[in-house]
Amino acid sequence: MEVSSKWNFEGKEEAKKASACTVRSYLNTLNANINKNDTTKSVIPLSHGDPSGFPSFRTSKVSENALLDALQSAQYNGYPRNPDIFHASRSIAEYLSRDYPYKLSPNDVLVTAGAKQAIDVLITALAVPGANILLPRPGYPAYEALATFNRLEMRHYDLLPEQDWEVDIDGLEALADDRTVAMVVINPGNPCGNVYKREHLKKIAEAASKLGMLVISDEAYGHLVFGSNPFVPMGVYGEIAPILTIGSISKRWLVPGWRFGWIVMCDPNDILKKHGVAESIKNYHNIGVGPPTLTLGAITRILAETPEDFYSNTINLLRKAAGICYAGLREIPCFTPYKSQGSMFLMAKLNMSLLEGIDNDMEFCTRLAREESVIVLPGEALGLKNWVRVTFAVEISALEDGLSRIKAFCFRNAKQQ
Repeated sequence: MEVSSKWNFEGKEEAKKASACTVRSYLNTLNANINKNDTTKSVIPLSHGDPSGFPSFRTSKVSENALLDALQSAQYNGYPRNPDIFHASRSIAEYLSRDYPYKLSPNDVLVTAGAKQAIDVLITALAVPGANILLPRPGYPAYEALATFNRLEMRHYDLLPEQDWEVDIDGLEALADDRTVAMVVINPGNPCGNVYKREHLKKIAEAASKLGMLVISDEAYGHLVFGSNPFVPMGVYGEIAPILTIGSISKRWLVPGWRFGWIVMCDPNDILKKHGVAESIKNYHNIGVGPPTLTLGAITRILAETPEDFYSNTINLLRKAAGICYAGLREIPCFTPYKSQGSMFLMAKLNMSLLEGIDNDMEFCTRLAREESVIVLPGEALGLKNWVRVTFAVEISALEDGLSRIKAFCFRNAKQQ
């Protein structure tokens, strides 16, 4: 039988482009440069927000027992049942409503397989022909990846490092037009560690209302704050502009592998419903897989019974680690770090003119991985070249070792004056 020389299919170019701009793609490249022959140095991952493998960052016994009880009940081995989804949605609405001036209903909530699926649902549902979306620079690359895959035009507004990474409102307004459907706000900030003041959030909501767009508020790191600004959910201003809030248990409860998140429609004026957006989001959400049934069975207890001392212990750990990280990087001449007030990250600017034979942030991170087995994320991945994002959510001993290696690397490669 003769095999055809002409086939009617080909790869999707957008998938290749989207994959290239993910954090995973950059980390794969950096990890591939680790010197496997150097057995004297363990790999120190100061690159991504998953400290769950470190003993100091273990989740609460309440969470573990809730999941174990769900498993042993044999009630959550099948596909999610509607009553289970409703009870989970009600628990999330009650948990979030503590911080809102109005009460959320279970109908405002969609459960997802982590925050990543929530981003996928929202970007895909909003990607109508000719639309554009405003993304922060620097920002979280998942938004760029999914917008690229869905052929949704991206426009980037700046965050201002000298103003605690606040949104450049004037620049934002200049980017928008009558086809701008949404803007993304990440608070607490990934990658910057910023925590926005209530007044600034209100200005963002007012700008969105003026421009006729909704706000996607990524609050995956909600309540993980340790500076002078308290965490304020963007949904507080849902009466000014419609807010789509993204959250999850991955960060505050330190269980990213449990894959449980949510989308909440903070829209007391029903603007999303009137314009068909709520229906589009729910329709696309119905196509997806949703969270694991086991986690669905545990979520009510996780949200309601986790003790306050678990939260405060995590905050104290992060506060201490953030201070050590900032102080350590300040000692290195080629770094200008910016203090973190929340999440698990800080951003640091690289002065490439002080380094010999290293031309950019990607080369810096690649050589640091190869020579010192320390992984940090290049700013290129986040839209800000010649910066790096450093994760301090690791054991203090590992953080101090990593900072020591970074310092040695920088002094070894310093340009001779």
